[in-house]
Order: sequence, then structure tokens, then C-alpha cells
Amino acid sequence: MEHAQPSYSWLDRALAYGPFVLLLFGPVAFGAVEPWSIFTLEAGAALLFVLWAVRQTMPDQPELLGNPLFLPILAFAALILLQWTAGLTAYRYATRSQAVLYCAYGLLCFVVVQGLRRTRQVRALAITLSVYGSALALFALVQSLISNGKLYWLRTPRFGGWIYGPYVNHNHYAGLMEMLVPIPLVFALTNYARGPRKRLAALAAAIMATTIFLSGSRGGMLAFTVEMCVLATILIKRRTTQRAAWALGVFMVIVVGLLIWLGGGELTQRLASIDTETRKELSGGMRVAIDRDGLRMFAHKPVLGWGLGTFVDVYPRFRSFYSDLVVDQAHNDYLQLLTETGAIGFLIVIWYVAVLYRKAAQRLGNWPRDTNGAVALAAMLGGTGILVHSFVDFNLQIPANAAIFYVLCVVAAMESRFGTYRRRHTVAHDAMELGAPEIGP
Repeated sequence: MEHAQPSYSWLDRALAYGPFVLLLFGPVAFGAVEPWSIFTLEAGAALLFVLWAVRQTMPDQPELLGNPLFLPILAFAALILLQWTAGLTAYRYATRSQAVLYCAYGLLCFVVVQGLRRTRQVRALAITLSVYGSALALFALVQSLISNGKLYWLRTPRFGGWIYGPYVNHNHYAGLMEMLVPIPLVFALTNYARGPRKRLAALAAAIMATTIFLSGSRGGMLAFTVEMCVLATILIKRRTTQRAAWALGVFMVIVVGLLIWLGGGELTQRLASIDTETRKELSGGMRVAIDRDGLRMFAHKPVLGWGLGTFVDVYPRFRSFYSDLVVDQAHNDYLQLLTETGAIGFLIVIWYVAVLYRKAAQRLGNWPRDTNGAVALAAMLGGTGILVHSFVDFNLQIPANAAIFYVLCVVAAMESRFGTYRRRHTVAHDAMELGAPEIGP
């Protein structure tokens, strides 16, 4: 049974679903990397916070809820505020602009924690995100088959790129799908999903997972593989029902079948190139060169870093190779974090990740029947994919992907507040035995 809830109004629904509408806007807006889409994300987050503040002034206002990740989030905010106010950044404007964006991420996380309170909201969002992800994956598949080299067949990327779906960079599309795949997959493995719902959820997850490989992102392939290994480990350690294990096996068979059917020789060549490309990078490729240069940047300002958002401005001083291209990201989110926020910022993020996994793990005990555990598992798996992918790419520098990642983190770490799945006839039977009316979520 859920906690007692205040009266449900249009404002409560706006606070529950509004953040996710904003999150789903980002990917279709090319990843929210352009000024107009970044402004939309920031303004939308601010508006949702204002709506929450208005809701607090009304009768029967909901209690203020906390989250274990709020403390490291506030610590990171204090570090960035220190960089900006004390003039410890190499470029104050860049740090201020990036700080406003991070503030939007924080507001979204806060509103999600306050607004997401009911089991029916979780179910509605699981279905919505599954439909959204599978529709985006199908669009990406169609686009790859009849592509004309333009986003949505209309817009030519200004600086070129490897288009996949609505993203200029195929790695960022893969990052998005890494976060969305666990939602329908975990839903399909729970007791709540039965019959057609289970099959449709598994199919949606399989289509999304297939496009990670078809996108050609090697980092995405690695991240998805790690996600599945983590899920398999949880199934084994928690001694989950044989039905769930079989369902995961069938899911992987479907993914492989779709890959063989849709991928063909092109996918085989891409997989075969992994070893060659890895050897090339380790022997002196551009990414390794950027990593070395980034470490020299960090060595010059190891404590507080060069300032949030300043990598693109500072890096040319340390670049050790010639290129007519602008290196605006480190292609390694951890290295970029080190260079921009120093050891203190890096330790805060380690704290953040440690709390995330500790709190999520505490809720996994009976996840096939417990909505809280299922939500924590899906969110944790999605976050794990990005954390792995971040070693070789910069998904967390893409606002659409970063916003979804941070929201998944606070959802994974939030306290238990949702109902536990029970068959209807069982609930009715128990209620009759107790002489009480039936209570549902």
C-alpha cells in the first residue's frame, strides 16, 4: 500500500509528468545542443520549479522529500560557485553558462523527486518511455536505410558527423538508448507485465538494443554488454525466478536475431574493426593523445581545475598534435571532469556514484514484485551504461543525455514510496479474510 497522498490535481500531474516531457524533448531536438534547445531546457526546468513552489502554498501541500544524492549535488554546486565568484576559472562566461545548465539539471532532479509519488505514475511513465524509445529506434532504422545525409532528411549538419536518429553523433544516440533499454526490459521481467504487455515490452527493448549495435558505436556496444552482465549477475545473486532468467535469454536471442537480419555484413565489419581500432588508438591515436594532453592540463591545476565548461578554451595551450579540427570535448567525461573541476570535483562525483549504487542496491531485494525495486534496477542499469560509455566518449556533455542520466540517478537512489505488485484476486481474498475493503494502488 502506498503512503497517504494529498488530493490529486492538475498541478500535481504537471509536476509528475512535466519533467519527463522536457526530458523527451531533448533527444528529438538534436540532443539539445543548440542555444534555442538549451534555453528551452533551462527555462522549462525553472518553470517546473516555480510550479512546485506555487503548489507548496496551497492547502494540503505535499511534504518536502529529500534524496541521498542531493548532498553531493549541493557540494558540486558549491565548488562551481567558488570557481566563478573567486575568479578561479579560465573563462568566467563559459563557467557561468555551464553552471546555469547544471542548475537546470538540478532543478529537474528536485522536481522529479517531489512530483513522482504514485505507482500509477511509474506505470504510465514506463509505458510512455518504452513507446518513445522504440518509436525513436524505428525512426533511426528507417533513416539509416534511406538516409540522404541530413537530420530528419531536412537539415544538413553544420560540421558533418555520423548521423543516427536525431543525433549528429552516433555515439550519443547509443548513449540515449543505453538509458532507455532497461526500462521496458525490466518492466517485461516483473510480475506486473503479463501476456501481451510482457511481449510488447520485450520487443520494444529488443528493437532499441539492436539499434545500439546498428549505430556502429563501439562504446555503446560495450556499455550495453556491461548492462546485460550486471542484470544477469543480479538475476543469479538474487535467485530470481526461472521465468525471469528465461525471459532475459529470449530477449537476447531476439536481439541477436534482429542484428543478423538487419545488420548483415556492415555490422560484422564494424565489430571486426574493434580490435584494429583499439590497437591504433593505443599506439598513438587521437583519443590517446587528447587523454595525455588532458592529464597535463590537470597537472597544472590539480585541486580546483580550470573551471567548469572551459575545456575547449584551455585545451589549445596543451594540444600536442596538429589538426584543423577544434577539439571541444575530451572524449572522456572523467578526464574532462578532472581538468575542469580538479581533484575536488572528481571526488564529489565519486561520492555521488557511490551513494547511487549503495542506495539502489538496498531496494533490489524483491524487484520483480516490488515497484520500488524495479524502478531502482531500471534506473541503475541505465546510469551504468552511461558511466561505462563515458570512458570513451562525452555523452554527459550532451544536455539531452546528461539531463536523462541525472534524473535516472536520483530515481534510482530515492526512498521506497511505491506499491508492491499483487494479483487482484489475491488482494480481494486477503481483504475478505481481514474483513476490510480491497485497497489498490
